Parts: sequence; structure tokens; C-alpha cells
Amino acid sequence: MTFDDVCALALAWPGVERSTSYGTPALKVKGKLLTRLREDGETLVVLGVGLDEREMLIEAEPEVFHLTPHYQNSPIVLVHLAEADSRARAVEALLLRRWRTVAPKRVVKEFDLAKG
Repeated sequence: MTFDDVCALALAWPGVERSTSYGTPALKVKGKLLTRLREDGETLVVLGVGLDEREMLIEAEPEVFHLTPHYQNSPIVLVHLAEADSRARAVEALLLRRWRTVAPKRVVKEFDLAKG
């Protein structure tokens, strides 16, 4: 999985746009951060992941999901993109959940109605 793959998924959702965050490529919704690439160019920062869920993800698949001390107290999990092909659906689900949190409620409702 690459950041381009992540972009292909997320840019299909209403309101998602390419941007930058901390000088790295990012995706935002109405100026709110959806996700970003870390400075190493290989790690995705996924926001909105609770501490218990994050612990479970890291324990189950440490080659895909991990953490650095910097993010220890934040609801964030890091994803090794090169190892995430087998977990692409899980990454997409985490990002879609974050999108639902930051996108305007009207847009989310319209999206859900269009999906049936």
C-alpha cells in the first residue's frame, strides 16, 4: 500500500482534498486533518483511534500497526504502508471512521443515503 493508494480511496469521499500537514502530504476535509504521511515517507498517521483499539491493532499486527513515544498519549496509530496491503480494508475502515468524524454532518448523511 502506498500513500497514492490511500489518496485513491479517500479522495472518493465527499470533501476530501489533498493538502499538507507539518510539511508532509496530507488529506483534509474542510481544513480538518483526515490523515498524513510522516516525514519518513513510509508511515501513515491515522487519527481517531482509541487507546484500547490501538493496543489491540498493534498487538495483533505489529508489522503493520505501530506507535512512537511522540504519539503515546494521542488517539493515533501509525501504519507501515509497505506492510499494509494485507490490511488495506482495515486501514480504509479506520480512515472512513475518521472522515465521518471530521466531515460536515450533512455531507455524511448524503453519502450514507447515496450508498443505500
